[in-house]
Amino acid sequence: MKHFTAALGILWLAVPGLASEDIADQYPQSDLYQKPVEFIPHVFSAIGATAPPTYENSGHNNNLSFIVTGDGVVVINGGASYRLAQALHDEIRAVTDQPVKLVINENGQGHAMLGNSYWAGQGVDILAHADAIHEVEEEGDFILQRMQGYNRDKAEGTTVVAANLSFRDRKVIQMGDVTLEVLHLGPAHGPGDTQVWIPQWEIVIAGDIAFHERMLPIFPGTDTDAWIETFEGPFADLGATYVIPGHGHPTNMAQVTRYTRDYLVDIREKIGAHLDAGGDLADAYYVDQSEWAHLDTFEELATKNAGRVFEEMEWE
Repeated sequence: MKHFTAALGILWLAVPGLASEDIADQYPQSDLYQKPVEFIPHVFSAIGATAPPTYENSGHNNNLSFIVTGDGVVVINGGASYRLAQALHDEIRAVTDQPVKLVINENGQGHAMLGNSYWAGQGVDILAHADAIHEVEEEGDFILQRMQGYNRDKAEGTTVVAANLSFRDRKVIQMGDVTLEVLHLGPAHGPGDTQVWIPQWEIVIAGDIAFHERMLPIFPGTDTDAWIETFEGPFADLGATYVIPGHGHPTNMAQVTRYTRDYLVDIREKIGAHLDAGGDLADAYYVDQSEWAHLDTFEELATKNAGRVFEEMEWE
């Protein structure tokens, strides 16, 4: 399998432009932005747009993955709406007769959990980190309203449904021939960030701890120093050969290290030097991030990220 998956990985790495926000919907007959592709045997992912969520991409701007275990299917991410989850389920049925037995939300954001309303209606258990469940309970109505704003009629049927199963640090799931380790490795992108590690295949479905084709967003309250520590420590220590990030095509650790860990280190160094020179917030927005300007969503996020890191480091 190693020769097959290595070759396939090279193929995916050779076509990063397919996720660009400048590329139109790749699968117009479905609400999915792209049709799911089998990255390694039994592991499929429908790659979302790297643009922000829009009516045109139906909110499918993250990766919706599923694993065919031999005794059922595990889905990673509920999807951004009832309709999007239903579209993913249609694709799963085209691949296998095995039933979906579990959905895992990689965090509490809309594109990870608003489709829970569909899966719960199918009687499927939904698992999320306790902090992600808390985020859904506290912010879910606001998240739903934002989705309804851009998705209009495509939001029909979507309600806020929190996961019915929770974990804190690690939960092991044995299903069919596959052992999945559902992990919260530490602070990173947001509350309850979740990774799904399949050691027998050396693949991690990383969620938003790892980015590479689009610029990562830094939220108010994100601890970027802790994110670096989590990335360099327990995440790197997994020793993954293959990485399916939260956004963008499947890749490897070198790529996500370059565009996640290295970017975070760089922006913190730039803002740190700015602070040492007595710089203020107004000028912090314009620290040099040109090295990263080729990434999708750079225009939307670069200045925001700089401002948020300034506000974070000002009090460190």
